[in-house]
Amino acid sequence: TLSVVLNNENRDFDPLYASSPYAGNIVPRRDVRLSAGTAVQYVGKILDWNLTYEPQGRQSAELQAADAFTFLAQQELTAGTATEQTSGERVATVLNMPTVDWPLEDRSIDTGASTLGVDVFSGNALSYLQKIELSEAGLLFIDKEGKVAFRDRLTSPSTDAVTVFADDGSGIPFAPAAIEYGTEQLYNQVTVTSGYGTATANSALSQTRYGILDRNIDTLLSSQEQVEDMADFLLGRYDEPEYRFQQISVDVDKLSSGQKADLFALEIGSVIQIKLTPGNPVVGSQIDRYGLVISLSHTVEPDSHFVGIGVGSLQTSLFVIGDSEFGRIGIDSPGVLGF
Repeated sequence: TLSVVLNNENRDFDPLYASSPYAGNIVPRRDVRLSAGTAVQYVGKILDWNLTYEPQGRQSAELQAADAFTFLAQQELTAGTATEQTSGERVATVLNMPTVDWPLEDRSIDTGASTLGVDVFSGNALSYLQKIELSEAGLLFIDKEGKVAFRDRLTSPSTDAVTVFADDGSGIPFAPAAIEYGTEQLYNQVTVTSGYGTATANSALSQTRYGILDRNIDTLLSSQEQVEDMADFLLGRYDEPEYRFQQISVDVDKLSSGQKADLFALEIGSVIQIKLTPGNPVVGSQIDRYGLVISLSHTVEPDSHFVGIGVGSLQTSLFVIGDSEFGRIGIDSPGVLGF
């Protein structure tokens, strides 16, 4: 979403002012783009214009916008029957439906590693797309250019293109940081279902340590074998608590031009490395974690600009041959084999 307050004392953003340079264009559903320099950070459509008139001629116009998810949430699936397809093909099928009709140029869709079975289309388009995302264990999001993006679970991280955030001068400075270590992402009994079967995977050791913490996932997978593999895959990812960064905040005004360029180049799914030196004076060794960008937010005031980065887990990322970090397998290493 996007919310911007504009100075409207000259009535440039008043839809009733015929002499405005934007006359006739201050209307809902117009495209809006937000850039940091030349780096596009957001593309959406305007939902509302809220005008405020105060004493002494002070006037403002608040623009409120939303990205494609808001509109997909208002679309219904076209009735019909799905054939067996990869997850990426199923995403494309939904976007091609007459009731959705999403432009080809506004898509960035991976093929997908999961095969989805025969299904009857009904219900909300966004809800169905998110069920495809769960069936793939991938990522579905709207990218910075406003495109519907779908990434499969075999999209592998790499240290070749990692952006480093650090409080010791070796990367982009950040503060504050929120760290999570608990049951938020802890599951030791995972049940996966589809129209083709059900499978439950259990970690006896984890259940002994923490009690039973269950997760149930309804998918579109096309075979019992895939259902079983998915349950095992998710159990291996979530059966132990993880010490991980949840969010960091960056003060843009304190960055060099090069650091700003790296920050503004981040996208959902980007790999980052976070280095935190705890204590003042320092206590113990530096905390060093890799993470996946899962959210980006900008808070801009007349005298400040902060970027918030939501961070997802990369401790159990897929094994990448030759990579110095993700090409290792072990208790303290993130590389694991996938399915």
